Amino acid sequence: MILDALTVFGAALVGAMIELNTNPIAGLRGFWHGTLIHGQSMGIQTALLIGFTATLIVISRKLHLYTPIRLTNHIHEQRLSVQACLVSGLLLTGTLYLIRAEEVPRGVVLLTIGLLTVTLSLRRFVFRALLYRRFERGMNTRNVIIVGTGVEAHALRHHLQSIRQLGYIFKGFVHVPGVDTQLEVTTGDVLGPLDSLFDHARKHFVDEIFFASPCERGVIKGVLDQARANGIDLRVVPEMYDGLAWNSTIEYIGQFPTIPLHRGHVPEVGLILKRMLDITMSTMALLLFSPVLLAIAIAVKLDSPGPIFYCSERIGKKARVFKCIKFRTMVRDADGRRAEIMHMNERQGIIFKMSNDPRITKVGRILRKYSLDELPQFFNVLLGDMSIVGPRPPIASEVRQYDLSHLRRLDVMPGITGLWQVQARQDPSFDSYISLDVAYIENWSVWLDIKIILRTVGVVFAGTGS
Repeated sequence: MILDALTVFGAALVGAMIELNTNPIAGLRGFWHGTLIHGQSMGIQTALLIGFTATLIVISRKLHLYTPIRLTNHIHEQRLSVQACLVSGLLLTGTLYLIRAEEVPRGVVLLTIGLLTVTLSLRRFVFRALLYRRFERGMNTRNVIIVGTGVEAHALRHHLQSIRQLGYIFKGFVHVPGVDTQLEVTTGDVLGPLDSLFDHARKHFVDEIFFASPCERGVIKGVLDQARANGIDLRVVPEMYDGLAWNSTIEYIGQFPTIPLHRGHVPEVGLILKRMLDITMSTMALLLFSPVLLAIAIAVKLDSPGPIFYCSERIGKKARVFKCIKFRTMVRDADGRRAEIMHMNERQGIIFKMSNDPRITKVGRILRKYSLDELPQFFNVLLGDMSIVGPRPPIASEVRQYDLSHLRRLDVMPGITGLWQVQARQDPSFDSYISLDVAYIENWSVWLDIKIILRTVGVVFAGTGS
């Protein structure tokens, strides 16, 4: 909705510039002073612009243009976008006629509607294309478990896997004892019985559960309560639950009808702002520190034999593996020598840390002290593998030792800095490490990210890095 509002404003500004032969600064100044359109005050111009924007948003919502993109067809979305723009434009021209706003140039109105239609359709097309590319990289996908092992469950699984642009990743079946008739083709994909559903949902970072097996209302209600508590979406196949369909909305996943019983709240505006903050700050940091990056690269190369960068496989959001980039701070065979010094670990639990690690180079010790070795991770942020603020990305050997409750920290994008880094960086307790990450996830806001970033600056200059 916010993007739609910005698109309307941009289309109106460009339309006025073209029709009135002005420039952006003069146009905005004229709008502010009420002189952009002769005989119309700023209040009337603002009211028309806000009214047009509100009308577009209301119509778009009525046409379900704000539903998740995976629930809509590309061509259908484009048709509805054009329809929303034209209907809103028709209402705008009708309003201008009723209030007798003859001073408003009809060229500006027509250009605004035309530009809005083109830019809105183009923006949605580009956004969908970019999202499909992210699906192919395993990003922004949704992990699903199907309750049931019968024909309907197998058909749903085939449907989800055959239409890749839906962005669903099938994780397995859960069978309902005494109800399901299990097919041979599903045997190897059965995770367990219904009473273990949410253990498997936690283990596989499941976003959505589909019920494709007939169960009693009491069973569905119990699962629904747990789904709400765990923030997992829940859908049922309407053929299995005819009574539920009477007052429920049918949503199609591709061509497969489903009834959504619960949809977790997603702070879309906040996540968009977080991503914008990540891109802006990462770009500025890489440009600002480019001389420092070059100097560090030269120092690392001259200090010891080996590559300049150290790329290690880390576990990101929903256990997705990615390459984390850092400046090399250890000798070339550091990973092979780790087993020799494991007994010298100064941390409690899973994490390995020691203050005088013999594998660290001279330059590496300085880089670690001021966290300069992590500067290349801004590239990871731009690629979408990491965020500036979030839990630190663990290595696979650590994740294999996690309890189910520890996996909570993998529900979000890992970060360069986080709550633990600014509050308890020298605390040896793994429980404290986990509790601070969970506290960050449960209390997240853009303002919290900004506060952590500001506190990180102080930590870096204090030289309290590992």
